[in-house]
Amino acid sequence: MNELFQEVLGWLGYLERPEVSAQIILIIIIAIGSHSLHRPALTRRLPRLLRAFIGPAVAGLVVLILQQHQHANGLMWFLSAAWLGWALLLLLERGLLRVLPAQRVHELLSRLLRPLYLLLIVLLLINRLDSLQDLAVIGVGQFFGAELTLGKLFGSLLISYLLLIGSGPPAAGFAWVMQKLIGYSDGSRKALELIIRYVVVGIGITAVGMQIGLNATALVAIAGGLSVGLGFGVKEVFSNFISGIWLLFEGSVRPGEVLMVDGDPCEVRRLGLRATLLWRDRDNAELLIPNQMFFTDQATTYTASDRMRRSEIRIGVAYRHDPRTVLALLEQTALSVPRVLNQPAPRALQVAYDDYAITYSLRYWIANPMDNIGIISEVNQAIWIAFKHEGIEIPLPQRVNTIRDWPTLTHEPDAEDSDLSSPH
Repeated sequence: MNELFQEVLGWLGYLERPEVSAQIILIIIIAIGSHSLHRPALTRRLPRLLRAFIGPAVAGLVVLILQQHQHANGLMWFLSAAWLGWALLLLLERGLLRVLPAQRVHELLSRLLRPLYLLLIVLLLINRLDSLQDLAVIGVGQFFGAELTLGKLFGSLLISYLLLIGSGPPAAGFAWVMQKLIGYSDGSRKALELIIRYVVVGIGITAVGMQIGLNATALVAIAGGLSVGLGFGVKEVFSNFISGIWLLFEGSVRPGEVLMVDGDPCEVRRLGLRATLLWRDRDNAELLIPNQMFFTDQATTYTASDRMRRSEIRIGVAYRHDPRTVLALLEQTALSVPRVLNQPAPRALQVAYDDYAITYSLRYWIANPMDNIGIISEVNQAIWIAFKHEGIEIPLPQRVNTIRDWPTLTHEPDAEDSDLSSPH
């Protein structure tokens, strides 16, 4: 490690040179000026793509001026080229959006392409300051008896990162091809994709361990430690992992399905190996539910066979109105709401005689369970307007108090009183 510290101190000495410091200051000034173009007044006039290339263009112009005046410009030229490459990633993003979903493009750029590009720039910059071959042989310690150098450590971390992030698109493509050939469900396709990813990652990490010099005994020791950890510390994680694989193959919980969670309809957005991501419409909240909860708790789904849902509204009407008139008006009112389905037709029922009103139930069908709350509001408003137009009363709670005259109590003397009142 002392050798690495000495190399870093040598880089700092290079950066302290006046001509190098001047180039760094110039690039910082250009970057600050380019950032000022993101003000709201300018973003409406200049397209995003044009604003991305203004900074590299100005930096390149400064490099040409420095070359004409025979000033040092090597670092400035390198940083300008790196900035231009970063701007070109925006063009790549525009191209990928034409063929891939926006979420996949964002994940590909943010998790893979942009980090790899930044890593490449850092390595090239270090290579300008020093030799990467010399840095790679610097020892950083031992790991399970294997001598670990800086090059082995960096290569192992890079390969592990690429396995975790970069194995996704190939696994998804292979699972998609198998789905077209065999014809299994989308849930099974997602399960196969995840299984392929984790098999590739497991084999790759084992190969990385062997590449850095771990022997079979060390690998067995690591596997034994993981087994003990699964038994004591992370058994819940392992249980959720197995539950996620089972749910994907079974297809009982699929992306796009609507489940009832704590009385609220929630849409399944993503089924992962540890937890399922659900979206709740009423407050735009995302819920992470551990997968094993779907095996231990009861769950209600509105989209297992189709997405239609029957909804119900109960309302009290005064006794003086003919129930046949009220039932017909309720069914007609439900049909006037655009998002209520005509087939199956709405149906009104007379369900109870309450203290101050007759209770009616209006049952109707909707196409999307996530719209239930909004449609209930629309139907309630339509009922209020229809009742007001027809003069039908929705009564308030009432109590009738009847005052009665109780008979006068007559006093009948008992035996003791009669003895006292009789003459002697």
